[in-house]
Amino acid sequence: MRTIEHWIGGTSVGGSTRTAPVWNPATGRHEADVLLAEAAEVDGAVAVAKEAFASWSQTSLSARTKVLFEFRHLVAANVDRLAEAITDEHGKVLSDARGEVQRGLEVVEFACGIPHLLKGDYSDQVSTGVDLFSFREPLGVVAGITPFNFPAMVPMWMFPVAIACGNTFILKPSERDPSASLIIAELWREAGLPDGVFNVVHGDKVAVDAILDHPDIAAVSFVGSTPIARYIHTRASQSGKRVQALGGAKNHAVILPDADLDYVSDHLVAAAFGSAGERCMAISAAVAVGRSGEALVDAVAEKARKVVVGSGRTSASEMGPVVTAAARDRIVDLIGAGERQGGDVVVDGRELVVPGFEEGFFVGPTVIDRVTREMDVYTEEIFGPVLSVVRSDDVDEAIALINANPYGNGTAIFTASGEAARRFQRGVHVGMIGVNVPIPVPMAYYSFGGWKDSLFGDKHVHGPEGVSFYTRAKVVTARWPQVSHPADASFHFPTNS
Repeated sequence: MRTIEHWIGGTSVGGSTRTAPVWNPATGRHEADVLLAEAAEVDGAVAVAKEAFASWSQTSLSARTKVLFEFRHLVAANVDRLAEAITDEHGKVLSDARGEVQRGLEVVEFACGIPHLLKGDYSDQVSTGVDLFSFREPLGVVAGITPFNFPAMVPMWMFPVAIACGNTFILKPSERDPSASLIIAELWREAGLPDGVFNVVHGDKVAVDAILDHPDIAAVSFVGSTPIARYIHTRASQSGKRVQALGGAKNHAVILPDADLDYVSDHLVAAAFGSAGERCMAISAAVAVGRSGEALVDAVAEKARKVVVGSGRTSASEMGPVVTAAARDRIVDLIGAGERQGGDVVVDGRELVVPGFEEGFFVGPTVIDRVTREMDVYTEEIFGPVLSVVRSDDVDEAIALINANPYGNGTAIFTASGEAARRFQRGVHVGMIGVNVPIPVPMAYYSFGGWKDSLFGDKHVHGPEGVSFYTRAKVVTARWPQVSHPADASFHFPTNS
């Protein structure tokens, strides 16, 4: 059985004895074991990263960006290698995995421009003979705790910016699909990144708590479920760390009667069932406004039944399995709860079997109509290929429905009315909004993050807020007095003159 080790100080490292299984979700086979770090392994990684910070933080911006540009080149050359590792451990289809790597690569490209983003301010002669200027410095050792659903992209939201700013980084990826992180570590080494600047520590709650409590880790970035995000934020904040903890989602798409039905149904099916619904930006609730309901459900159901489900390695597949057997069972149970609580299961994916992959963790596309706010399929973050259809009388009622939900990650509206779209985008309490765009993930030069229970902490990830999160400001007030004309000292509070 293959063992997946940690990456500390520029090399693969063993040490811990506890392991967790890594499955191929399409076949249901146990393919590898991943080491689960104890506190000692985390301590070792932090010590190496702290030592590396002393020199990396003083490395010139031009030298840092040279490494970033080379890393960008290597990732682009290894997209297929990364995508295959993601597909084999996560289950998503290869085209989706390649898209994930590409979106992560955009953050690397953003970080290549870090010299421009780290420019400070300068004010000349703020007082007689006094100048004032500011600049930003890296924090030190920082950590990322990332989820299974995007094993390449989400870490790449974090570490390119952190490292470009002069920090050293410890990644704790999901133990469910850890191999992509080690490929990335190898590419960093090949790009010329000094040993210890980027480290990977695999693990479970033991490793997470060691990261949250460690006095030499200055900041923690997290993406995952809301209960864990809240826990991460509370515990790391108590240890005096900066924290950005992105939580769960219940993303609504509002469909007005004037929207083009064929366009809407195509995009809803893709947004709900792409990556088997295991996306924090997936559409899981469609809000049919007014007379749009019946025709919308019919169109979505027809296209949902035609989605090709199979192994992510099969070129014809449009949707793969979910990540584990436990995830499959939970999704199936929630579909059953929706049916028992009065929902109309129009398309039922519970009994799907893929020929040749009978042991895989598959759930087919599922559409549940007549869902209400009290049902478990509405209140729970299902994280599977399940689309709930809710009915609403008008756009204002739809806005109120979204605002009553505890999550505020992403939302979308489909309409031909600019007035309705503007009212919607200004009225919803949500961080990321799509207008005729179902999955409104911002480009790398903007920042990604939700509101309400979808974010704990005041900074979104990557983009300008990412640079702010991984640096802190220094302001210098300078005077160079002439020896022949010394400046007068005073006991009163200094004022400008």
